[in-house]
Order: sequence, then C-alpha cells, then structure tokens
Amino acid sequence: MQNESTDPSLEELRQALATARRAVVFTGAGISTESGIPDFRSPGGIWERTRPIDFHEFVESEDARREYWSRKFEGHEAITAAQPNRGHEAVAELVRRGTARVVITQNIDGLHQKAGVPDEHVIELHGNTTYAACLTCGAHHALEPIREAFLAGGALPVCRACGGIVKTATISFGQTMPVEAMGRAQDESQACDLFLCVGSSLVVFPAAGLPVIAKRGGARLVIVNRESTDLDAIADQVLNREIGETLARAVAGAEP
Repeated sequence: MQNESTDPSLEELRQALATARRAVVFTGAGISTESGIPDFRSPGGIWERTRPIDFHEFVESEDARREYWSRKFEGHEAITAAQPNRGHEAVAELVRRGTARVVITQNIDGLHQKAGVPDEHVIELHGNTTYAACLTCGAHHALEPIREAFLAGGALPVCRACGGIVKTATISFGQTMPVEAMGRAQDESQACDLFLCVGSSLVVFPAAGLPVIAKRGGARLVIVNRESTDLDAIADQVLNREIGETLARAVAGAEP
C-alpha cells in the first residue's frame, strides 16, 4: 500500500468525491463480502454450486417453495448477523454529507440501511431478503415467525391478509424487475455528475447498464472493484483494490 501522500489514484478519487454535487453510489456483492455475506454470482459462489430456483417454479410448485425456504433458512444467520463494514459506513457518510443523493444497490442484505442510509435514499434493484412479502397483495411479513413455523413442522407461509403466496422480498430468476425502482435508478443515473460503482462485476443487466447511462449523461464514472469489469474501458478511473479500506480512506479525505 502506498503512503497516503504518494497515492495519486486515491487522491484522484478524493477530488472526485469532494467536487461532486450530485453523486450516485452503485453497489454490488463485493462491498458486502467483507461483512461475511456470500457472493452468489462469482466463480465458486453459491449459484455455481446450487441451481437457483426460478420464480415461476416457485409459484407453481409447493415442493419448489419448500426447497426455497429450506435454502433460505440454511443461510439465514449469515445475513441476520452481518454488520456493515468500512465500505458501507463510507457510503453512508457520503449520503449524510449530501454528496450522494442515492445508493443504488444490487444487494439484498439491507446493510446500507444498517449503516445509516435512510430507506428513501436506497434503491434496491433486486429487493431485500430481510423480510418477506405477499406476491398477491404486497403485505410485508417478518421472517422470524415464518422461520419458526417452517423449522417446527415444515409449514409454508401464507399471507395473513389475503391468503396469497409469500416469499422473501427479493427478485428471483424469471421474476419481473421492479419497474418503479428501475425507473428511479435510471433517472438518478442520467442526472448525476459522479457515478461511483463499487463491488459490482457489472455483468447482470439491466442494472449493469446504469453506469453507461450515467456516462452518456456526462457523469464521471469511477469503478472500485477487486477485479476488472467489462466497463473498465469507458471509466474515467478504475481502482482494483480492497473496497472497504479504499472507500474509507477516500471519503475521510474528501470533505467538500
């Protein structure tokens, strides 16, 4: 690691943050792996070892729903026990300062909110796994009662309001992306002056198209990720580094 005063890449990022007036922070799984949240899509990740359950299969098959909830509760503690890391805290500080208007995230772990970002400043493109929702009426359901009933006797959750099917409030394969969230994310990307992309492999569309929208709108595009991405070629700056430490150091020295 270079000395603080001789790290031009870090200083460039600090300057970008200090001068931004309407930034967007876009986050992927890489920011949460440092909090112990497993990565689903990367080589060796969960989806390489276990086939995801398609949304239509979930709706049509009780056996698929039972498998879905069994998998959910196998990894339940990893998410419920996870705490925000330095990266989440740095992002929350950017929102607190007013540097970043919104955080657009592909993550479903709720760690941005745990770090202090208000709900209204978080756009969750793939939903949130910390609670469940009815697929018919949208009513929210706490997970703990569902977990207790399922583990006690294999009971599948049914909506208390309308009797509909309940699943975690996440977007599964084959499920329609949330129209309102995507529209808002596109609008914010178009209007921003800095698009800070953190911990995303940028291979999952339509979310991976947001940096392109920002760039076409005149924003500065900065990518912070451990590995290279397909959009590195159009970025104004790329930092292949550890995410939490990089963001913490950059934000600490970027007071406007």
